Amino acid sequence: MNLFHLRVLLVVAEQENFSLAALKLDISQSAVSRAIASLEEELGVSLLSRGRFGAKPTRIGERVIAHAQQMLEIRDNIQYEVSLEKGLQQGIVRVASFRSAATHLLPKVVAQFRQAFPNIEVIIKERDPLGVEQALRQGEADIGLLPLPRSEEFETWEIARDEYVVLLPKSEQDIPEQLTWEELSQYSFILFNYAECTSAVRGHWANSGYQFKVAYEIKEDSTIVSMVAQGLGAAILPRLAAKPIPKGIQVRSLPSPLKRIIGAAVLANGLQSPAVFAFLDALRGTGRFTP
Repeated sequence: MNLFHLRVLLVVAEQENFSLAALKLDISQSAVSRAIASLEEELGVSLLSRGRFGAKPTRIGERVIAHAQQMLEIRDNIQYEVSLEKGLQQGIVRVASFRSAATHLLPKVVAQFRQAFPNIEVIIKERDPLGVEQALRQGEADIGLLPLPRSEEFETWEIARDEYVVLLPKSEQDIPEQLTWEELSQYSFILFNYAECTSAVRGHWANSGYQFKVAYEIKEDSTIVSMVAQGLGAAILPRLAAKPIPKGIQVRSLPSPLKRIIGAAVLANGLQSPAVFAFLDALRGTGRFTP
């Protein structure tokens, strides 16, 4: 069965006119007539009723048209997959990410991606979240890993959730598995000096009704963990930012959960290559990377 003949049938049914269908298809009216006649002869049924009112599908024609639409959609999907595969023979994907996501989320994804597409180069740049946004805006990165939400200039997809945990120094006393806000308020905290995390922790603590005592504000999460290990205070960090957690530090959940959503982001109006879309599939576990 000729797919072009099916395409002609769909356009004639849509336009209800052979002449208008010819104009839309940019072929002659006689070519339209020949295509319909050939299809009807092959199937042995009349697909269109012709008359002064134009051309309208017969009852069997309506059923054939429904299947023809599906066949043409399948053809388009095949062409898309082939085009995608051709575009994945080579290329570069540039990913900008904040440190903890780059350390704990990206390596596994990159390994899976490289196994599927060995000829595509993946470049990873570590930046703070504002730096990731800037890299996307300036065209220095194709994909960014960021805490969500972000502004509408970015199209985003959630890829992970990261729980904020309490890190407590080694103690001779037993520390309950589930702490209360009152118990936590007895500690002095080493605060992550990064606006988004700091705002999230302070805002969450404010609902407790207890004083939040801050001993230090530190820029690097690894430094905070080391200071907790030395008994200089407690800390509240996203779990991925705290890893690796040294032996002796005790990890507890907050009295009420707090999580950060980690997402993949691209510029909302940007044009992306097939390689970028494939890497997004790897990050999201979709497409050929569906578990």
